[in-house]
Parts: sequence; structure tokens; C-alpha cells
Amino acid sequence: MADNPFALFDEWYGRARETEINDSNAMALATADAAGYPSVRMVLLKGHGPDGFVFYTNYEGRKGGELLANPNAALLFHWKSLRRQIRIEGPVEPVDDATADAYFASRSRDSQLGAWASDQSRPLPERAIFEQRFAEVEARFAESQVPRPPHWSGFRVVPQRIEFWEDRDHRLHHRRVFTRTSTGWDEGLLYP
Repeated sequence: MADNPFALFDEWYGRARETEINDSNAMALATADAAGYPSVRMVLLKGHGPDGFVFYTNYEGRKGGELLANPNAALLFHWKSLRRQIRIEGPVEPVDDATADAYFASRSRDSQLGAWASDQSRPLPERAIFEQRFAEVEARFAESQVPRPPHWSGFRVVPQRIEFWEDRDHRLHHRRVFTRTSTGWDEGLLYP
């Protein structure tokens, strides 16, 4: 039995980075609101390691609000051309300010300005309103670096369960599952 699934994740993710044409770091993020109603959307993996899988968002948008109210999530990486997917489940925690600041600083200036201009996931009566807000933020920060907005940061999914799925002919798929224990990881197989 393996004691750590992260080496396998690194191997599969490395292969996807070589072969996937667009956004090999794209992952489906599933959340649930306080009443338990699910929601799923695509986000981009921006960091990973034994402490978890990191993505960034507006904390005042739908996903941010759901994660703050119910800090549990599931991730799905699906690389169709490789015939592989990885499912990750676990609790969610905010990243620290230094980590969020460093990532925000690495973004393009327009992406930084967009984080200030957007009321993410809220109704927008017409595109011109957002474009006007963007222009106002652009003017506000014309002579300075764009700081990270207080409502914008990252989350880390701390995996408790990781499943590696490989497509096989006749739907006889190969599924390996790792479950976190108090002493490390247990590995097992699942029926296709």
C-alpha cells in the first residue's frame, strides 16, 4: 500500500501539463450552500502539495460565500485525452494573506483591476456598467500598483480522499482510492 498519493498526483498532473492543449490546471469545484444545495463550476488550480490544492476567488461571490458557510468541497480534474480523472474531497481553509498577496501580485494588471471592478456572481444589468467600473478602477490605480482587494483571496482544499480513475476498454476502469488516516494514507481499489 502507498503511504502518500501526492507523488501519483504529480505524475498525472505533469503528464496533463505536457499533453492538454488548454488549461491542464482546470478543475471542477463542487460546493454546497448552507441548506445543502450543490453547485459546481470550473476554477484553476494555482498551487498544490501535501497541505492541499489552492485556487483563488472573490469571497463575496457565490462560491466564496458557499465555502465560508460550508467549508467542504470536492474537486475533479478530467483529462479526456489521457482518459484519466482525479477526484479530491475534503475540508476547505482560507490561504494566509502572504500567500494570497504573492499570487495576486503575479496576475496580469487587467486581472488585478477586474478583481476590484467585479461584484462576482451578482446580477449585472448590462455589460457597460462593468466596463465603466473597470475604467474607474483603472483610473484610480493609474499611478500605483494594484493591491489585493480585501474581499479577494484563496482557498485550500485539504484532501481527505483522493481517487485516481483510469478509463479502460468496455468500461472496466481502474480506480485507486487513497483515504487519509490519523497516521497517513490508506490505499484501496474500487469496482469500476
